[in-house]
Amino acid sequence: MDKGTRFKALVVEKMAEREFAREIRERSIEELPPGDLLVRVHYSSLNYKDALSATGHPGVTRQFPHTPGIDAAGEVVSCGSGAFAPGDKVIVTGYDLGMETDGGWGGYIRIPSAWAVRLPAGLTLRESMALGTAGFTAALSVLKLERAGVKPAHGEVLVTGATGGVGSIAVSILAAAGYRVVTATGKGAEATFLRDLGAAEVIPRAQVTEGAERPMMKERWAGVVDVVGGETLAAAVKSTRYGGAVTCCGLVGSADLAMNVYPFILRGVSLIGIDSVNCPVDARLQVWEKLAGDWRPEHLPDLAKEVSLENLEEKIQAILHGGIRGRVIVKLS
Repeated sequence: MDKGTRFKALVVEKMAEREFAREIRERSIEELPPGDLLVRVHYSSLNYKDALSATGHPGVTRQFPHTPGIDAAGEVVSCGSGAFAPGDKVIVTGYDLGMETDGGWGGYIRIPSAWAVRLPAGLTLRESMALGTAGFTAALSVLKLERAGVKPAHGEVLVTGATGGVGSIAVSILAAAGYRVVTATGKGAEATFLRDLGAAEVIPRAQVTEGAERPMMKERWAGVVDVVGGETLAAAVKSTRYGGAVTCCGLVGSADLAMNVYPFILRGVSLIGIDSVNCPVDARLQVWEKLAGDWRPEHLPDLAKEVSLENLEEKIQAILHGGIRGRVIVKLS
């Protein structure tokens, strides 16, 4: 391929201190960072972290100009390591993609080949981005609950932040696996959407945190998938049943966790952190195979809306203000 090959990308430029501009530009292959794997991107997606990167959040991206997009799915153009052949379809999520390394909101990415996994049979490139980091994180959370011994017969599983990308896919996976899923949301109007995904009960977010000022709360949950953090996570831990487990993968509510140790030492509750960024490759492959197989969400087409780079700005603002339901796919080619 000609190093001068040009493609469209959304580029974030730092204009002044705390002032950033976003525009769609033409870029060339030679402008991409070094790496042994060149991929033509067909689809990406929109995650909360992408929106932070797009608005210049220093906790995500510090080097500009920059192209966000922590997810990418496409076809291999070239691979210096021999791990992939031209034409192979691959998925890239996590690692440094879209953070300091130019990401999936451009027509090509160049990365280390160790960051990519083959597209599993049972998923199209588009479907893999309907899942993306959110679906991967949801599936990893369910896998960790299973490994902690949480079974459908043990009782209800709570999913917080259930209308978002991680939460909505977690609901679908858990319901398909036979769990009785209770969802907590601040968006009461989305109850039908959540029940269609498989939620047995939809409760207001405030119901989860009611009484959270107490050291311990009444036991209810056999397991929890929490994407909110803060007071919601603390309340979920305090109300988890003896021997239950809680997974933690988000901080949209707060990064702080103010609580005591009683649930851990009196009820044997496990709090399990979920890291989808640097997840080892063997676990990464296992999760993607499950997402393409037994855990493939039944309502996957309904979970995602597709936009172009040109129409992405509205969605960036929406996700920053909690206005996204399900997933947003970004079509590149």
